[in-house]
Amino acid sequence: MRGVMLATAAAAAFGLVAGPAAAQCDPDYRGVTLTAGSQTGPFIASAVQVAGASWAEKTCGRVEVVEFPFGELYPKYLTAMVAGEASFDVITFAPAWTPDFAPYLAEMPDYIRRTRVWQDIHPVYRDRLMVWNGKHLSQTIDGDLHTLSYRTDLFNDPAEQEAFEDRYGYALDVPQSWDQYYDVAEFFTRPDDGLWGTAEAFRRGGQQFWFFFTHAASYTNHPDNPGSMFFDPDTMDALINTQGWVKALEDYIRSVEYSPPGALNFSSGDIRTAFAGGQVAMNFDWGDTGVIAADPEQSQVSGNVGSSVVPGSSRIWNHKTDQWDEMDEVVKSPFMAFGGWQAAVPGSSRKIEAAWDFIEHLSNPENSGVAAITGGSGVNPYRFSHFTNVDRWLGIFSADEAEMYLAAQKGSLDAPNVAIDMRLPGYFSYTEVLEIELSKALSGDVSPKEALDAIAEEWNDLTDEFGRDAQLAAYRSSMGLPPL
Repeated sequence: MRGVMLATAAAAAFGLVAGPAAAQCDPDYRGVTLTAGSQTGPFIASAVQVAGASWAEKTCGRVEVVEFPFGELYPKYLTAMVAGEASFDVITFAPAWTPDFAPYLAEMPDYIRRTRVWQDIHPVYRDRLMVWNGKHLSQTIDGDLHTLSYRTDLFNDPAEQEAFEDRYGYALDVPQSWDQYYDVAEFFTRPDDGLWGTAEAFRRGGQQFWFFFTHAASYTNHPDNPGSMFFDPDTMDALINTQGWVKALEDYIRSVEYSPPGALNFSSGDIRTAFAGGQVAMNFDWGDTGVIAADPEQSQVSGNVGSSVVPGSSRIWNHKTDQWDEMDEVVKSPFMAFGGWQAAVPGSSRKIEAAWDFIEHLSNPENSGVAAITGGSGVNPYRFSHFTNVDRWLGIFSADEAEMYLAAQKGSLDAPNVAIDMRLPGYFSYTEVLEIELSKALSGDVSPKEALDAIAEEWNDLTDEFGRDAQLAAYRSSMGLPPL
């Protein structure tokens, strides 16, 4: 277990409003100490620590944040909850784990859903990712989806524009399709100059499969066949070895060619460092890249950070006809990668009321809004007020950068063909199989099709093991489809 960290006066660094003086204790939680679990910081853990400090000032209670490496969170939480242990009063976790955690979570109190700030949460989070089996069991504390970041100093350079058009026959611009993405990546890959085209997360355990999923969404999230990205929503047969997924894996492997040396060991944190350090012309990532790269104390490219919705495709695989469909234009299918960190209260906690009060404080518009603009917090926009309070963003972005960043974030959420991440009982087992085979394909040990065939076979076995009918019902619900 990682060392226990007491939330401290770090709240001042975020500029959070602490509320009434400690003597007022509103509400009064004197003598109450909450244990909150988080991944190893600074991402997310620092935001929980800071909110814990201001909650302590407001209520006279205390919050102790216990940190674990990301890969240990799921088993730590689930083991404790299944055993009925009161090890955690608050857990922060991935929405994809909700199906496994749901039987052990305390339902959100009704009063939270009656507050004026409830409607401030974007409905993709509020009505989809915070709900399981018709119950609100968790609160979004971070808005997660992948967007494109790019260096405006390179893209707007007349000499670069002329050279690009001479080479590729069209104007250098923000890539709208993955074909354009790879042209741009190839063009800016200049090892002798210490510059590469892009950077993605490739390391097993480094959140790799969400980057692969972002590629796949463009080729497999067919607008006429909702819910068919991962499984056939009528049969629950795995679709991960269809031609759309093969194309996505071929693209994902191709990205290594245009990434800095050692990229196969890159996690999501490493690609932010690469972009902020001026090593790459673009990347796609959660919103953290944009915030960190805009901060002159953390970045060599501040003032030159552009943002956009991730590329799409005009060819999308149709699993019903077993062929490619040609669209009239590029279809954007922004992927809700991870889906944003959530906070919930285990039913085994002996401090359920206080724990929900803390979660409400952590996620309120003011505290979450400040966290969203703090580089390293790991918190990205998920409330309408996060998007409309533009002045707050001008503390880190120029007006043009802020406009692009917020447009990319909200435009992705509002996209008609937005792709929702997979949520299933046994998610951890499905993704463990996935990462093993992805790593083999990235290292060249197997072909993309061989890797995906192996994944499909094991996914189908897992589905049968967990119960195909039950998994099908859960999958359809998570994809917003009615029961069969």
